[in-house]
Amino acid sequence: MSRPTSAVFAYSSSLLVAVWALLAVLPQARAFTSYANEFVNPNYMLARKYPGNTGGAQFSILRWADQLAAEGPWTVIDKPVVPPSGDIHDYMSWSPYSWPNCAALGNTTELPLPEVWSTCPYYLRDGLFNPDVRMINNTGHFNAMADAVWMNALAWAMTGIPRYSINAANFINIWFLQNSTAMNPNLVYSQMRRGPGKGQLGAHTGELDLKCMAKVANAILILRNGQSPQWTPELDAGMVNWCNRFISWFTSYWIALEEAIAKNNHGSFYYTQLASHQMIAHDYQGARETIKTYFATIYMNQITATGEQPLEARRTRPYHYRAYNVIAMMTNARIGTYLGLDYWNHTSAQGAGIQKALDFAMTIPPTDDPLGHRQPAELYQPVAGVASQYGDPNGSYASFLANLDQRYPSAPYFLWCQPFSESGLVAARPGYSPSRDGAHAVRATVGYIFGTVAVLSALLW
Repeated sequence: MSRPTSAVFAYSSSLLVAVWALLAVLPQARAFTSYANEFVNPNYMLARKYPGNTGGAQFSILRWADQLAAEGPWTVIDKPVVPPSGDIHDYMSWSPYSWPNCAALGNTTELPLPEVWSTCPYYLRDGLFNPDVRMINNTGHFNAMADAVWMNALAWAMTGIPRYSINAANFINIWFLQNSTAMNPNLVYSQMRRGPGKGQLGAHTGELDLKCMAKVANAILILRNGQSPQWTPELDAGMVNWCNRFISWFTSYWIALEEAIAKNNHGSFYYTQLASHQMIAHDYQGARETIKTYFATIYMNQITATGEQPLEARRTRPYHYRAYNVIAMMTNARIGTYLGLDYWNHTSAQGAGIQKALDFAMTIPPTDDPLGHRQPAELYQPVAGVASQYGDPNGSYASFLANLDQRYPSAPYFLWCQPFSESGLVAARPGYSPSRDGAHAVRATVGYIFGTVAVLSALLW
């Protein structure tokens, strides 16, 4: 397509700015939510042939992309404690469910924190998060970086606006490649258990810390396949080199190999992460073999005939972990689809698959968790994903979401979980309750206009 005349360019730009100004005075469509994991087919995003009722979802992606970009950048060197290696570039995290028992030492006064970390025995309390873990927040910083990179790549795919690809490329470069801030390609010190005689190495559970590499891979594939000018050959070669070094460590070091044979969600995400690194490294055949291995081994014993996931159900937060592993299964299936594999109807040894696992999880109330966690939103994304993949002839999935969240069509996942009903909420047809959110109809309508204008303007640019 030839470059438009200056008049057309000015008109489209002015229209885009005017709509953006209107949106700026409205309440934000969605509060930011970090999905446990996801992989969106890059070809779908780059084709820009989105259903007309996804304007609200597009709007949310753009708002989230800008919001997250303003919070970055993030680096692995941003931590107050140096890893045992003495190299600040090594990733480091503490075991999230480990708690100190200083009373066992017979202390009568409170110990300073560094002494607690090194002298008090630590023990596991499954599902109970120790807040001081975030004092070393490489985990949170990596997740934030992955979300920002992913949302900005999605926004660039939707609009072609350069700032989004600039953001994504910049955050990747700072975390992985820039000499002064680059992460070393290993997880030797992830989820370290503190206490005397412990903590010098991480645990295999720590390999889960980089599960969101699927989002980073998704972003890189969008930028690469879309030939973003900001995704330079130097950046691509740098990430290929980094991922090849990580893969070598991830498939040989004993801590990582323990995670590879974990039978629950840890094993599921191990294969997600490995395939993600392989795709970045252009090793698509290796990624195919990784996905095949997951569905032929660990997956086969994760779901019973009823759809229950016994290894997740026995945890102290079963509602969370059921949803968590369903998302891992779906992410692996989505990666498989992109690679030319179809595992959506692949069943476990007891004859149940992804859909049945999700259906079972939907029957369990969030209040069933022994620790009292209430997180119904964790199922929203996989419910939409299952509905778009398997169909929703009775409207049960759409009704499930509409009864819990009347703004679900403005959630980003609604853009790629298609086809899927919006339950008449976008048009505020009978059955929609404006009293739940008086500004929703306005936001959805204007969001739709903005999404359309953004895409048209990007095509003109």
